[in-house]
Parts: sequence; C-alpha cells; structure tokens
Amino acid sequence: MTKNRLSLFCLFFFFLICSCKEQSEKPNEQSQWSEYLGGPDRNHYSSLTQINVSNVGQLKKVWEYKSGDSGQVQCNPIIVDGVLFGVTASNQVFALNAATGQQKWRYIQPGVRTSNINRGVTYWQAGSDKRILYAYNSELYALNAETGALIKSFGDSGKVSLRLGLEPNSKDKFVISTTPGTLFEDLIVMPLRVGEDAGAAIGYIQAFNVKTGKLVWVFKTIPDKGMPGADTWPSTTKEAGQVGAANNWSGMAIDRKREIIYVPTGSAAPDFYGGNRLGQNLYANCLIALNARTGKYIWHYQMVHHDIWDKDLPAPPNLITVVQDGKTIDAVAQITKQGLVFLFDRETGTPLFPIDEKPFPASTLPGEQTWPTQPIPQLPAPFARQTVTEAEISTIAENRKELLETFRNSQKGLYQPLNLTPTVVLPGADGGAEWGGAAADPDGILYVNANEMPWLFSLSPTQGLATTSKNLTPGGLLYINNCITCHGPELKGNSASGFPSLVNIKAKLSRKEMSGLLTNGRGMMPGFSNISELQKQNIIDFLYREEKVEATSMIASYKNKNVEVKYKFNGYDKFLDNNGYPAITPPWGTLTAIDMNTGKHLWQKTLGEFKELTAKGIAQTGTENYGGPAVTAGGLLFIAATKDGMFRAYNKKTGELLFETELPAAGFATPSTYKVNGKQYIVIACGGNKLGTKSGDSYVAFALN
Repeated sequence: MTKNRLSLFCLFFFFLICSCKEQSEKPNEQSQWSEYLGGPDRNHYSSLTQINVSNVGQLKKVWEYKSGDSGQVQCNPIIVDGVLFGVTASNQVFALNAATGQQKWRYIQPGVRTSNINRGVTYWQAGSDKRILYAYNSELYALNAETGALIKSFGDSGKVSLRLGLEPNSKDKFVISTTPGTLFEDLIVMPLRVGEDAGAAIGYIQAFNVKTGKLVWVFKTIPDKGMPGADTWPSTTKEAGQVGAANNWSGMAIDRKREIIYVPTGSAAPDFYGGNRLGQNLYANCLIALNARTGKYIWHYQMVHHDIWDKDLPAPPNLITVVQDGKTIDAVAQITKQGLVFLFDRETGTPLFPIDEKPFPASTLPGEQTWPTQPIPQLPAPFARQTVTEAEISTIAENRKELLETFRNSQKGLYQPLNLTPTVVLPGADGGAEWGGAAADPDGILYVNANEMPWLFSLSPTQGLATTSKNLTPGGLLYINNCITCHGPELKGNSASGFPSLVNIKAKLSRKEMSGLLTNGRGMMPGFSNISELQKQNIIDFLYREEKVEATSMIASYKNKNVEVKYKFNGYDKFLDNNGYPAITPPWGTLTAIDMNTGKHLWQKTLGEFKELTAKGIAQTGTENYGGPAVTAGGLLFIAATKDGMFRAYNKKTGELLFETELPAAGFATPSTYKVNGKQYIVIACGGNKLGTKSGDSYVAFALN
C-alpha cells in the first residue's frame, strides 16, 4: 500500500514538472533568435506568445546596455542559449547576458576605429566549437563565441580577406561587408559592399569554410566571356575594368533542405550612367538561386534591366509558403526600392503572379541606351507611390509655389531616364523598401515598412581634366570629380540629404582618421577605390588647406587610374520644402500588410510622426524609416525605424497601434525577440545619428513585469 502511494506521488510529481516545463517552454516555441532577421528564411518571425495583444501595453524597459561607442547602430542582434551577440557603432563585437544586459566579453579591433557600419554577426556551432563570424572592413573574422578571443586557426591568424575570390584588380578597391553572412553546413556565404562609381570592384558571391577560412566557391555576377549572361554586356567591358558592382550587399536567404541560397544583387557601376555598359547587364539587379554547396547557378530573375537609377535589391528575400488554387507552394518573395513585390516558386523561379514587361521612355542622353521595357508585377499592387501629381505637392509647405515650379520643370515618372534636367525620383534613393527588410507570417502575410521621400536626380558632363586643371590644385581637382556632388562647391554639404559639412573638418578629424574615412567610407559614402593613397592625401591637403603640389604633377596619374565616364551624377538631393519636410503630401512613411496568397493589401498605416506638426493639428504624417519589423505568434508587429525615435507595437491583423514608447535614441535597426528563463524579451539597437537625430549607444530590452 505504501509502495503504491509512493508510486502515485512520483507519478503526480512527474506530471507537475512536465506541466511547469510546458508552461515555461511550449512545444515548437522559438525561444532563440539565432540568425540574422530571425532565421534562414529572413522572415523576422517568432512563435513566442507570452507578450501578446492583450498585455503588450504593460511592456516595460528591463535593461539597457550602453556601449560607450555612440553612432549609427543598424544591428539586428542574435540570441543563442541566453547570450546576446551584437556590434557597436564602430563594429566592436560584444556578448551580453540576454536576461540582464550584463556584458560577458567584448572584442575591439586594434588600430584606428572603423566607420564601417555592420548589421550583425553570424553564429556557428559544431559540438563544443562555437564561433562568431563577422566582417570588419575588408576582412572576415572568426571569434570564440564563449570568450571573444580570435580563433587563430581560421584563415590568416583569425581572419580572411573578402577580396580573395574577386578579380585581381580589386586589390586596392573599396570592398567591405555590412551584413552578416549566411550559413550552409560548414560554409558561410558573404555579402559585399563595393564602390558605385567607375572603377568599382565586381561583387562576386563567395563561400568560405567556417573552420579554415578557405575559399570554397565563387559565383561571378558579371560573367566571363563565353559564359551565360556575358552577351548582356559589351564584349570588352569587364576585361577593360570599365564596370563593377552587381554585388549582394543586403544579405541572402537560404532553404537548407533544398540546398538553395537566394541572392539579391544591386546595380552595375557606375550607377547612373550606363554608356560604358550597354545591354541588359546580367546578373545585376537579379534574384539569383544558387546551389548552396557548390555555387552552381539554378535560376534567376532580373527586376531592373540596365539599371541607371541605383535600384539595388535592398533586402534579403523572404522564404514563405502560400496557397494558390488550393495548392500549397513554397515561395520566395523579393521586395524592392520601387515599392514592388515579386513572388516566385522557390524551386523553379516561375512567377506566381503575372509580370508584365511594360515600355518606358528611352534616354535622350548621348551614348546612353535604356532598356525598352521593365518588369511590373500585376499583383501585389505597389506598397509605395510610384509617382505624384501637382495636387500631391505639399499643401502645408510655406513655399508651395516654389515647389510647384520645381516639379513642373522636372522629369517625372517611374523609370524616367536621368538627364541634365532634374528628375523627380519616387520612390526615392532609399525606397520604398530598404535594408530593414520585410517580416512574414507562416500563413503568407508580408509586412513591409516604406519611405515616401521624393529625391531630385540629375547628371552633368564630366569635367575634362585638361580644362579644370588650369586653376586647380590636385586636391581641388580630385574633390570636384569625387566629392562635390554630395558635399557641394563650398564644402557645406547637404544636411537634409544626410551629407555633412566638411568646413573646418581639420578640427574634427586627424589626417589619419580622414584617410581611414576615405578608404573605408561611412554610411551612404563608399570608400574611394578609384584613387591612390597619394591622391587621398591630396584630397586631405585640399580639405585642410595644406596644398603643396602643382596640379600638373598628377594629371597623368589621375587619367590612368580612372575609367572615363561621359556624365556624372550630381548628387542625392531630397525634394524638400523650406522647413525640411518632404515636398509631397503625406504619408511620408508607411507600414503595409500584404496577403501574398492573393496579392491583396490587408491594411496600410502611416508610420511615424513629426510631433511639432501633430501639435499644430496636422494629422500624423509618417517619417522616413530605416530598419524593419518583427512579428510574433502573439499577434504583434514590433517596429522602431522612424525618425521620431519611437518604438511601437501593432496588432498585426488590423494594424491597430497598441503600444509606443520613446527610445533613448532612434532605433534604425530591426528588433529581435527571445525567451530566457521563461520570460520573453524584445530588444532594439538605439544608435540614432541619422536623419539629423541625436547619437546614441544603447541596446534596450523590454519585457512584461
């Protein structure tokens, strides 16, 4: 009898333990956020439900990690086994206790601080071998995930060059990576950011062995002569070093079961004049499906032919499942800067909604030949405006008459070829969609935030060296050909468009720091791969008013170093009113839910506000936004991203705003959510320092009390 009672007690105790465990960790719950954007599908999705529509209003800040390294932080942190891994503004890698924010370790590169912004790291594990892989300038590093120490057996004492599989002429060119690599077994496939002007490196897709650093395979995004796609370029373009780019900078998605990696690419370089690269230009502006083990080509779809608008594919694709005509289909969705979404069968590349090749205007610029058509999907409808009318020129602008005059004297329309006169580009230089990417539910609902910011683009004839050199020093000549489009003839920059003043830059940066900036770039500014070290010093001489060399001494050097392009881009100028607001009617930022099963929009909300306009009784306008959303099985969509520095939670089914709080600095990043010790957290990087916002250095985590 005693034995039976003991058995019953043990059985009861066993069920009690199981019940408690089930309550703290429900089956199939994603307690970790172990990969960039939540997983290999890049869907920003979590199955956690502890924080949900009924209690999200009770969220409180539970910890804040201040790195002491302020500036833009675009990192989507990963969380593995209760440890959060992220990067600071200058790409210092750290590990935190994910429940408390307490730092466990931090790895700081020796030497001059980099200006290379990084969006995160990659975690890899095989048994007790746990590694963090991340890019720093032009190299890929491997760290011990438990200690932060360099793994010296990887590559050359812990690092490998990201130029390894590129063309030999990339040695002195701008090559970095700003997005975490994608894993397949013991391989990591790396995104690259390269230059965008003449002489830029070609951004091949490279896979490295995680254990050794050895280069395993390379896919050439501008094909060699005789390879498929080579006939979409002039025959001698690549060999003469006249083009570059066609790189993946925004990251990739991977179907590990099928062993397929999906790679979105950017435009060919130079970006805005294609006279040196006539043709369709494969595999620029493509979604490419490759065998993840070998790099072998499977299929592709080009979303912009002969791109002269810098319409890079801005984010990793989303691997989703949709239902069409009662059939379940594994699909891949690609968002674009143009505000379009393309949907394909994951295995074959067959479009799942019809795509029309629509005619667009031909270029009238000498030497340029635009492609006669561009692909436009019938569904879904665009999630951002493609053009505006005079009626949509801002009605709250004090100088509306002036804005109307500018609008009337500009070219307008999607895929309008750039010319010597201004062209209103909408969606603008950063979209539409941008690098934050889209979130997706398992039932095929896509959530994407977008900018509604018009820009004014134009070209001008390239300054001839012989004529401009007569009254200019070497640095002045180099400034005209490389810097003036963004920073202006008086070095005052354009703060509204994000280009800082260089006036009295000598008091802010040492020569060494300025040299590093010219080499590595920062933010929208790429490194100068088309000029030599001597020429960089000449630019610094000009900026610091320390010119010492006659102009004639370097004209030949400059000619030999650069590829001649007939027309140059005049700079990234936002179309703004006299108070710095967009020159068009709101919304200026949106958040849209799209049912990818049907292609229909479910809802669209204005995202963000200018509080000073709201105070005047002007309805919520929305703001520019950078960074993406995260969605959960708890019925929520979390997003920061906006210029107003707020962090918000929406009902993902209806778009109803359920929670908002102000961050210590704007969160231009994508949040992550995870569970530790039975508690769900959501964390966002708050670096600000973009769009004129204040600078910050925080990672902030929220949870329920």
